[in-house]
Amino acid sequence: MSVLVLTVIILIGAYAAGLVGSLTGLGGAVVIIPLLTILLHVDIHYAIGAALVSVIATSSGSAVAYVRQGITNMRLGMFLEIATTSGAITGAVIAKYLPVKYIAILFGSVLIFSAIMSLRKKAGYINNEPSPLSQKLKLNSSYPAADNTEITYGVRNVAGGFVMMIFAGVMSGLLGIGSGALKVVAMDGIMRIPFKVSTTTSNFMIGVTAAASAVVYLQRGYIEPGLAMPVVIGVLLGAFTGSKILVHAQSNWLRYFFAVIVSILAVQMIYKGITGGI
Repeated sequence: MSVLVLTVIILIGAYAAGLVGSLTGLGGAVVIIPLLTILLHVDIHYAIGAALVSVIATSSGSAVAYVRQGITNMRLGMFLEIATTSGAITGAVIAKYLPVKYIAILFGSVLIFSAIMSLRKKAGYINNEPSPLSQKLKLNSSYPAADNTEITYGVRNVAGGFVMMIFAGVMSGLLGIGSGALKVVAMDGIMRIPFKVSTTTSNFMIGVTAAASAVVYLQRGYIEPGLAMPVVIGVLLGAFTGSKILVHAQSNWLRYFFAVIVSILAVQMIYKGITGGI
């Protein structure tokens, strides 16, 4: 297979990954890594390095709109980045010593968790009872509603959310994904902030978390420009297309579609890890 043909295949695969990731809100890395490792037999460390670069690009582009709209809680995001970046660096260091088969099995397990998270019913509550710690750190905020009114909310269980963010960062650095599902669990489920705020703030944080991990992978030579370039371009184009389709698409069908695709990839990753096929 020539370099040109391989590049075109990667570009098409990355486009599909970015499209699916954009439609489901969990990013293209959860799709592109299995595609590279299972179908193209790319070493998983190089696949993770390329995926991290794509996560940085997509997060940086999409987060701007949410910040401009005033939905993202930037103060909360920057506070929690202390946890995720330290966890991401730790995860990237661990990846060097952890056998590839265990990384594949762990990745498959996280994919299954992401599929389950995509199907769960989103919480619609608004927490108006902030914790004393969140008041001290000034993490409580508000976001604009559809009728141009401001909806205020409080943040609870700051310590629990911080610990969960460390774990999310480790998974990001170890597996090369944004760990958006874990970040949403921390903010939506543990810290009890509105789902819309948790998803947009997670998007804001993902790029910084991936950048911390990417530094370690870059130093080890796992970020190959010839692989990362078509992955980034394809994921960006796919994410842009997905954002246009999302306006008219049925979200329920998208969640089911994502769950099926990711579950298939997860089973393949786990099987390959157990049998030593990666």
